[in-house]
Amino acid sequence: MNHPACVSFRLAFSPTFSFPSLFLTLNIYSPNYSHHQSTSVSLAASKAGAAAKGVPLWKHYADIAGNPTPDTLPVPCFNVINGGEHAGNKLAFQEFFVIPTGAETFTESMTIGCEVFHNLKKVIKAKFGGDATLIGDEGGFAPPCDVESGLEMLMEATENAGYLDKVSIGLDVASSEFKVDGKNQYDLDFKTSGPDKDSSLLLSGDELLKMYTDMCDKYPVVTIEDPFDENDWDNWTKICSAIGEKVQIVGDDLTVTNPVKIQEAIEKGSANCLLLKVNQIGSISESIDAVKLSKQNGWGVMTSHRSGETEDNYIADLAVGLCTGQIKTGAPCRGERTAKYNQLLRIEEQLGAAAQFPGMGFRSTNWMG
Repeated sequence: MNHPACVSFRLAFSPTFSFPSLFLTLNIYSPNYSHHQSTSVSLAASKAGAAAKGVPLWKHYADIAGNPTPDTLPVPCFNVINGGEHAGNKLAFQEFFVIPTGAETFTESMTIGCEVFHNLKKVIKAKFGGDATLIGDEGGFAPPCDVESGLEMLMEATENAGYLDKVSIGLDVASSEFKVDGKNQYDLDFKTSGPDKDSSLLLSGDELLKMYTDMCDKYPVVTIEDPFDENDWDNWTKICSAIGEKVQIVGDDLTVTNPVKIQEAIEKGSANCLLLKVNQIGSISESIDAVKLSKQNGWGVMTSHRSGETEDNYIADLAVGLCTGQIKTGAPCRGERTAKYNQLLRIEEQLGAAAQFPGMGFRSTNWMG
């Protein structure tokens, strides 16, 4: 075949071939193909590179990126309540996270996350019945709750599990899903139409911002992803100014792992954390560039799965190799989600006594932090 990326991939099996050159070759041609296609080739080449060198994948990613101390495990953000377009309930916000920031090791964080998850199931069942404990595509529950009651249930489950002093809360709002076109308004009842629609849930940008600030005052919220629409730069900048020092403001739809968009957000002060999704940009090497740009400007980095997933666990290696300090890959449920957590447990075992867990320091880690 004369496909340039395939030629590069064959060269990857030579022990003397330069892998940064391989990625550069791939990037030159990747605009001709979808990001899914180029990600597949880039990922395969990176795995071949690790195999050729005889090192774990996380170590190979660290070598490529220039990280001399790939010893930091990420803090897991367990998506345990689902809403938005991911669920059939009325809940507007897409994801509610349990984050074991008080754990001392990754293993302990998994224990906390699993115990809170199972206690949450009991809380939901008691309030809404067994049908409300069916799981969604990322392993979380989709009860018929609103934002406030969802947060209350998270806190109740955490207290029942005995971890109130070790758990923080996070949100992926995915607000682009309910932005009103052409207006500075957000419809938190966007799934309802007709006479049953609740007009009190139609909020202006300022009203939604106040909702976030009140929420952060009442609950231990440490991270909010996509609080406003991807084109609503003014409100992104407002929320960063208002609460960005104590709460991480994560750009997903805003930045799409693209250095050009990241730079724009940096200049406008519109976010302070990158959501890292490799197939948004199209290759491992371009993802490394995005991570470096973010870290150099004082941002956090959260490695992320996708809603549609496989049991490939490379993002676990990427999180350690690039020292991102945090990862979201669903609830501790469903094989395509637990595959990543299990890989992180294996990496922790490989690192042994050298393994670090950032806890509340997840926003600023020991490489470029």
